[in-house]
Amino acid sequence: MGLYRANPKDGAVWITGGSSGIGRALTKELARAGYTVAVTAREGDEIDALVAEAENLAGRILPYPCDVTDEAGLDATLAAIENEAGPVVLAIFNAGTYVPVAGENLSVRKFRRTFDVNLQGVVNGLVPATRRMQKRGFGHIVLLGSISAWFGWPTTAAYGASKAAINVMAQALKYDLDKVNIRIQVANPGFVNTPLLQLQQTASMLPALMEPEDAARRMFRGIERGGFEIAFPRRLAWGLKLASMMPQPLRHWLIATLTGWRSRPLSFGRMGRSKADKT
Repeated sequence: MGLYRANPKDGAVWITGGSSGIGRALTKELARAGYTVAVTAREGDEIDALVAEAENLAGRILPYPCDVTDEAGLDATLAAIENEAGPVVLAIFNAGTYVPVAGENLSVRKFRRTFDVNLQGVVNGLVPATRRMQKRGFGHIVLLGSISAWFGWPTTAAYGASKAAINVMAQALKYDLDKVNIRIQVANPGFVNTPLLQLQQTASMLPALMEPEDAARRMFRGIERGGFEIAFPRRLAWGLKLASMMPQPLRHWLIATLTGWRSRPLSFGRMGRSKADKT
């Protein structure tokens, strides 16, 4: 018997960060496929509008607001979901934040905020979800990484490091989760036109830019197929995989040239600097 793969007949989906970007589009894709999707996002995010958009879909969308940095709150949220919507058979930890980091303007606050959401926010949900799945004897988990996890890009010192940690964590956990019939996947999408991406001053020169709906369809197909890594678009992913194997000096020169970073003023990232940024 093969490793478990999620099915809407078995239970519900829990997705964090489902109110915008890829998460929002993927939530609707899952509801179209007949899943009951429990969406966790912060208070004030547009979950209610998303619920209304699912009225004519095969599945349904249910709101469960919580901040992923709240460990106890996330555990209680999962308990409420399983009590009201049924067992969570597919958990997608998608919530994330992007804070650009400039090397000449380093800030502890920026790193802490990024790691709290992108890494600890995943762990806060992953631990209770895995425990419940293990008791049932099956489950399916998806962690959202990024192609920026494969090597460093300008401004991604915090974001890329958090996504690299997600990839290594998934790789390490797979050895044991396979034994208890819990499938774990890591999704490493390319550049997606979301509010997070719009924070990047390099956004205008990013290759193979996708819309959230396209990214969600690719993620959904990857979840259905199984396997470990979901990386897309393929032409960009394969090119960057190749670049990751280049000698560091060559890769550094290539990325600096392609992004035009050599001509960028050193003052990048200093606009709006606050006292907290100096921490």
